[in-house]
Amino acid sequence: MSFIVVDVEADGPIPHKYSMVCFGAVVVDPSLLKTFYGQTKPISSEWVPDALAVSGFSRQAHEAFDDPKLVMENFANWLAENSTGKPIFISDNPAFDWQWINFYFHNFLGKNPFGFSARRIGDLYCGMKMDTGLNAEWKRLLRKTSHDHHPVNDAKGNAEALLAMKAMGLKLPSK
Repeated sequence: MSFIVVDVEADGPIPHKYSMVCFGAVVVDPSLLKTFYGQTKPISSEWVPDALAVSGFSRQAHEAFDDPKLVMENFANWLAENSTGKPIFISDNPAFDWQWINFYFHNFLGKNPFGFSARRIGDLYCGMKMDTGLNAEWKRLLRKTSHDHHPVNDAKGNAEALLAMKAMGLKLPSK
């Protein structure tokens, strides 16, 4: 199994009513060189300007992005080529990120290579420290790459945090 850190930017709070703008993924290995970046054109006419602004794109730019089906096919192929066994979805906030990836995979490809679960980095850190009050500490202490809302950079920073946790004793799959 391979841990894949995923980060999503969207133009609203929920899939289907709103649209995913872009997403990034990084295989958790020391090189952090295996990355994926996808930009998807809107699937809905509804959008929240403040939510879209986080991504740094205008609505006009978003409308010119790639067909979501093609992007999700490319992502599924990338996952097959870059993970050993079933990929494990992990993110800073899977309650947000996973719902988008899951919806887009099922809507456009009929299945999600990640299956039906995800892991949250903050929960792993809190468990290691035996203190649920430390949820945000890992972000400040363990990320190296700046969290700038480019989803590949954000995913890399989160993967760096996981590798730092591994150095602290967290057991991660070796492949």
